[in-house]
Amino acid sequence: MVKTLGVPAIPKTMRAVIYRGLNDLRVETVPVPRIQSDELLVKVAVCGVCPTDIKKIQFGTVPPPRIFGHETAGTISQVGARLKGFRIGERVALHHHVPCLDCHACRHRAFAQCAQYKRTGITAGFEPAGGGYAEYVRVMAFVLPGVVKIPGKNSFVEGAMLEPVNTVLKAIKRLSLLPEDFVLVIGQGPIGLMFTRLLALRGMRVVASDLLPARLKLAKRFGAKFVLRPDEKSFCAKAMGMTRRRGLDAAIVTVPSDAAVHQAQELARGAGQVLLFAHTRRGASTELDLSAVCLEEKDLIGSYSSDFTLQHEVAELVFGRRFDVRGLITHQFPLEQTEDAIQLAARPKAGSLKIVIVQDDHHSINRRG
Repeated sequence: MVKTLGVPAIPKTMRAVIYRGLNDLRVETVPVPRIQSDELLVKVAVCGVCPTDIKKIQFGTVPPPRIFGHETAGTISQVGARLKGFRIGERVALHHHVPCLDCHACRHRAFAQCAQYKRTGITAGFEPAGGGYAEYVRVMAFVLPGVVKIPGKNSFVEGAMLEPVNTVLKAIKRLSLLPEDFVLVIGQGPIGLMFTRLLALRGMRVVASDLLPARLKLAKRFGAKFVLRPDEKSFCAKAMGMTRRRGLDAAIVTVPSDAAVHQAQELARGAGQVLLFAHTRRGASTELDLSAVCLEEKDLIGSYSSDFTLQHEVAELVFGRRFDVRGLITHQFPLEQTEDAIQLAARPKAGSLKIVIVQDDHHSINRRG
């Protein structure tokens, strides 16, 4: 590859994992994206595997072709001629959704409902879909406010984890919590463990539940005060006992389980809150006791996606390692094995948590650059 003034030349083509239809992913050669004068080109180092992309692939909820992957960190390879504040070679974490901050939804801080926010501002080709499962991505101007530079002591993996941690912190901020409140986190996969850790850092008494004993042990390490298996016959009685019969101040459902929603609603105290974080498949329905919402004032709320205005706070937590996200990473796959990574993430094993795609020249998950 030809170099100019010490900067590697940008190739004309690259490898990418292309979604061609339901459960159909193919490693193909595509053109490297061309940027506008106010955009960035970033060479991808790490991209996390997210349940949102898994659902699109396995349920065919969006038309092909697309290149998915949005939990992305890498190195700036090209800076648009009119763009200031960025340099080639800087290591950055990307953020693919940024709202306009001016529309009706944004004035209510409902950023995920903003029309601009619903556009994806990072692409590796085709309809923008994140693009992290490729060697290079184009970062459009409207999402540049979400780009975060990675400090020298931190790894690309930590940069890629900013986006999922952001989604969790956003959800927590939707809850009306006081220090030492009791919060149930149902599910201790990667997202559930993020909730457990962030809630513990905020002084909550976390009750963690999961079907896998290994994950319950991890939950204790991440700050849970109590752990329970949700399939125990005495689950509700034990949970109520832990709260001294007061009931939960909040319950967070991180798995798409209707039974978990019913458990959460039953255990919430009067004027408590139940937050849904995983029920993202449209058309899903279940029966609920609506009198609990009305007479007992139990809030049923949801939270979806991230809030770029939290990026500074999230970066301080992750890069300062108050929340050391490296402990969540259990598997790394090369780009050519993205399909295997997605299969493992969709059907996790006892020893699997967060899974990332790592490019050829960034083998170590803790590599700094």
